[in-house]
Amino acid sequence: MMDLSPVVQGSQPSVLLVEAFYGGSHKQLIDLLQQNVHGCSVYTLPAKKWHWRARTAALYFSHTIPTCPSYRVLFSSSVLNLCELVALRPDLARLKKVLYFHENQLVYPVRKDQDRDFQYGYNQVLSCLVADVVVFNSVFNMDSFLSSISPFMKKIPDHRPRDLDLLIRPKCVVLNYPVQFPDVSRLMPEHKLQRAAEPRPRGQDQRPGPTTDQRPGGEGDLPDRQRPGPTTDQRPGGEGDLPDRQRPLHIVWPHRWEHDKNPELFFSTLIKLKEKQVDFRLSVLGETFTDVPDVFAAARQQLDSNVLHWGFLSRKEDYLQVLCEADVVVSTAKHEFFGVAMLEAVHCGCFPLCPKALVYPEIFPAEYLYSTPEQLCKRLLAFCRRPDTARRHVVKVDTSSYSWSCLKERFEALLAA
Repeated sequence: MMDLSPVVQGSQPSVLLVEAFYGGSHKQLIDLLQQNVHGCSVYTLPAKKWHWRARTAALYFSHTIPTCPSYRVLFSSSVLNLCELVALRPDLARLKKVLYFHENQLVYPVRKDQDRDFQYGYNQVLSCLVADVVVFNSVFNMDSFLSSISPFMKKIPDHRPRDLDLLIRPKCVVLNYPVQFPDVSRLMPEHKLQRAAEPRPRGQDQRPGPTTDQRPGGEGDLPDRQRPGPTTDQRPGGEGDLPDRQRPLHIVWPHRWEHDKNPELFFSTLIKLKEKQVDFRLSVLGETFTDVPDVFAAARQQLDSNVLHWGFLSRKEDYLQVLCEADVVVSTAKHEFFGVAMLEAVHCGCFPLCPKALVYPEIFPAEYLYSTPEQLCKRLLAFCRRPDTARRHVVKVDTSSYSWSCLKERFEALLAA
């Protein structure tokens, strides 16, 4: 277990930040709030054994968090059973209770519906009932949760509660996850820098490069000796010396290696491209976990001659470097409530291709969406034959609207007593 002594800003903390699964986007959000909102006290548990955290964290925090009369606001993600915590700690029940949904368990995909454990969605519904404000990272997340409550409760054999969504809906707001976009201009290949320097029509200034969200001590502050060396496309005599139309398309897939990201569709599409004898380069990034789908090992063998990068890159600098090298970023997800990886890739100058489903239509214009596997294959085939069409395209997504600088005031208001 990690040290759970509180991290406090100011002598009289007013905001209690509680995170039962302190890892990934959950950790990034808590750290961001703790660093930028005055008067925060933070209690966390490591990001391990998610199911146990969801079931037992409330009891643990009820013994760990000391009584503090200056607390005014309690903020937690929906992993925590907020209902149990405030029942065990009546002093916390009086606070303004803010519940943040990174995802929701009512529609979180499982391989078989009978595998869905009722208690986790049920816990989230109960938490909403005791919360004062329920915050979702996207409209899709909110709507899918609220519309699923009634059919979900019908699984109860009898004496089912009704109209719980009507009780919860008035508390709900959408507040996008705040992404920290670092300065990537020094990692950009020349054609992306030139594209970024071109004038944009009003309202379409989406150029990558320096942002106000660069963190002190972040990747942008690394000395030259710690920065990545020449990339594949920059080596003397490499493909970087070829004109845009001749250099093979570089496709990146930066997602978790799990079934809900639908790697089967992604790899089957690339194998079809190989069968059509078009050339491309491939980078498969993202975190791996204990149960890696078998398709990854099989695809690695079949696509070996196309692979530039394969596997998780632990240094953010290296990860951003690959995104800056790539031309097209693809999502084949069957589950996505926000999609930080796709926005990061767009920030690094990649052309996005996403399903016309889930959260994606909320963020990406129609020209970046596909409805069928055949459409995805057709789009990638066209780019493989004319890579310059992707490289010269200016993506019409304003990533700055998802940045901390843009969302800061709304989060500060949310955490005000």
